Amino acid sequence: MLQTQALADNLYMLYDGMVRQFLLTAPDKALLLDTGFAGSQVLEAVRGLTDAPVQVLLTHGDPDHAGGLEEFAEAWLHEKDWHLVHGSTRLHPLREGDTFTCGDYRLEVIEIPGHTYGSVAFADWDKGMLFAGDSVQKEGPIYLFGAHRNLGLYIQSQEKLARMAHRFRTVYPCHHACPVTPDYIAKNLEDARALRAGQLTGRPTPGMPCLTYQGQWTAFFCTEEDRQRP
Repeated sequence: MLQTQALADNLYMLYDGMVRQFLLTAPDKALLLDTGFAGSQVLEAVRGLTDAPVQVLLTHGDPDHAGGLEEFAEAWLHEKDWHLVHGSTRLHPLREGDTFTCGDYRLEVIEIPGHTYGSVAFADWDKGMLFAGDSVQKEGPIYLFGAHRNLGLYIQSQEKLARMAHRFRTVYPCHHACPVTPDYIAKNLEDARALRAGQLTGRPTPGMPCLTYQGQWTAFFCTEEDRQRP
């Protein structure tokens, strides 16, 4: 069952102990960032907080973020992740610079491929907030194994976010500690560069088809093939 918590005025976290969704509300509409696992009853949790029409925005297409789409008629997702989503929900594309407003919140899309090819973050520049999906985390592990992920692109995206980090005060990750400070962008980047350079030792991950690479700040789930993928 999803637990709800107020984070700021008209901003809520929905959490099942594994992955978070975020809900922004206004009298006339709501924005839901991600939908959690299938069967998570995210719409029921949303309706416990607002009766307004809900627009669904997805940080990426992994099943722990898009599984709950079954409860919604339409959603916005970067086209490079559409193949990860199944069902009848109508999908609309997300692109760099797209903006979505809800009350006094104004979210701008930042394309940050790597964790998936269609990963995006949502920035509210005036409030200094970054909703980073799975791409910024405290300690991790961050998933970077499998054909729909790319370590090189992840590093480029973290470099992109690092150039913007001075504009953020608060980062809201979907996993592990939340919120975190924006210095974790640079910490994730440093460790991802070390992973790419072969400076981290991979150890078997129980029950997972990958290795765990522990950096100074961040752990990654990856394989040698994924680590070296162009």
